[in-house]
Amino acid sequence: MIYQNTLAFATQLDEQDSLKGFQSKFLTPKHNGKDVIYLCGNSLGLQPVTAQSEVDQILKNWQERAIEGFFTGDEPWLDFHKRLTYTLSQILGANRDEITIMNSLTVNLHLLMVSFYKPTGNRFKIMMEGGAFPSDQYAIASQARFHGYDPKDAIIELFPRECEFTLRTEDIIRKINEHADDLALVLFSGVNYYTGQLFDMPAITTAAHGAGAFAGFDLAHAAGNVPLQLHEWGVDFATWCSYKYMNSGPGGISGAFVNEKHFNNKKLNRFEGWWGFREDKRFLMPSVFEGEKGAAAWQLSTSPAILLALHKASLDIFEAAGGIAPLRAKSELLTGYLEFLINGINEKHGDELFKVITPGYKADRGCQLSIVCKQNGKPTFDKLTENGVIGDWREPNVIRLSPVPLYNSFKQVFETGLILAAST
Repeated sequence: MIYQNTLAFATQLDEQDSLKGFQSKFLTPKHNGKDVIYLCGNSLGLQPVTAQSEVDQILKNWQERAIEGFFTGDEPWLDFHKRLTYTLSQILGANRDEITIMNSLTVNLHLLMVSFYKPTGNRFKIMMEGGAFPSDQYAIASQARFHGYDPKDAIIELFPRECEFTLRTEDIIRKINEHADDLALVLFSGVNYYTGQLFDMPAITTAAHGAGAFAGFDLAHAAGNVPLQLHEWGVDFATWCSYKYMNSGPGGISGAFVNEKHFNNKKLNRFEGWWGFREDKRFLMPSVFEGEKGAAAWQLSTSPAILLALHKASLDIFEAAGGIAPLRAKSELLTGYLEFLINGINEKHGDELFKVITPGYKADRGCQLSIVCKQNGKPTFDKLTENGVIGDWREPNVIRLSPVPLYNSFKQVFETGLILAAST
């Protein structure tokens, strides 16, 4: 598309947008009596309009049915989590029995590493991207220590080449191949939180398997943002959060993917609990664990109905939008338009005042652009905030802006460009 830096052009794109009505399905904070321009879905998605009524229904059932709410009514709580797996399976590119909804992201990361980090002899190392979200670094380091290894010896962190901001796929593959004799696990983000780089997950998975290692992904910034085909790619395991691009509330419930090829693998360790027991015999209370079919066997505790209700409110919107394909098509245009406007500011000043460190090729990124401010970074961010644009600041000089196709418009992106231009 040939972009134009005019309000008329942005308005025309909005009029042609098949998803233009979806902004009304979300509640937007106000600034000086007007809706903010919310470009922070990479940290916390907006609240669906139906979230309140979904939660109210749970409270009503609790009030009227108490314990019977698990078994009676139009939507019994006992299998609530399973009713959400169809839409999730489309978002994640997985079979329904390969995914389950449970816990929070880092809890699931630990539970999955119990199964898929199996150090033996010389094969004990974990490879990850340098600069991963700190929570992942903490979890992986503590898993290494738990198995008796010094994280400095067990963890291989990959960093971009000198003067570059993102990792090259060929460098990742080369490093995996170099460690074919000592690598136990390759664990990357799907999208790096800081740079917004979308990693080549199928290539990383293939290389990890070629080196004799498992391949897992933290999809916190990928789920609901970019197309995924976890089953087709052969990914061993993955986890994600639901409160960023999947708009399911602060600290919203997480989920886990386990490839079906591992369902009957008796060599995998697994922590087990009540909710992972096969549902048809759960209330017989046997003392020996017998797992539910598929990824559900990794569940531990009773599903939290209120968190599931919030998740449902958002997943219903994804379903109404037609899934990830139309969202991705609009996302590429929205983020590309923001990039075009930023590049125009730099060209006007004859200097790269705002350096976009997110990959320029649309296949290598999602919604987010990470922008290094050459000068006046924090004042520029504050200028955005003062004018009703909610983004995200990362030290020492990076502004993250994420136009989300469900609730952001081209006009909002255009107005953001005007504010950035006025701040220079």
